[in-house]
Amino acid sequence: MILDDTYFMKQALKEARKALEAGEIPIGAVITCNDTIVARSFNQVEMLHDPTAHAEILAITAATHHLGGKYLDKCTLYVTVEPCPMCAGALFWTRIGRVVFGAGDEKRGFLKYHPGIMHPRTIIKHGILENEAKTLMESFFNTKRKNDNNPSV
Repeated sequence: MILDDTYFMKQALKEARKALEAGEIPIGAVITCNDTIVARSFNQVEMLHDPTAHAEILAITAATHHLGGKYLDKCTLYVTVEPCPMCAGALFWTRIGRVVFGAGDEKRGFLKYHPGIMHPRTIIKHGILENEAKTLMESFFNTKRKNDNNPSV
């Protein structure tokens, strides 16, 4: 088995599917260190009634607890959708080594509002399994729009 960006993004997509099943916006994240997953999470905003319970934030908390420190400079975050400015700010403080995301987010992604917010040493890579991530998001929002327009469902 090859442990590369595609493999780990598939793991993040598994987390995103958990979010979808829970009625959350389907974003999933995993954090790796030395090709080992040290944290995984998915959006839990609705479940926890917490607007900060994004997949990235929950994964950061799990990873720092697992590793016993606040810096993730030797780690990579794999997230299915481009982080928002809040998550990018949190990633800055962790000094995360790499951020790999699938689909961009033209409406709420950090690149639109603050492209320089990541730590200067953080390497950004995007487009890994982008279509799969986009499909999950489109599925969620199409279903939501359909249900919002048909209250009897």
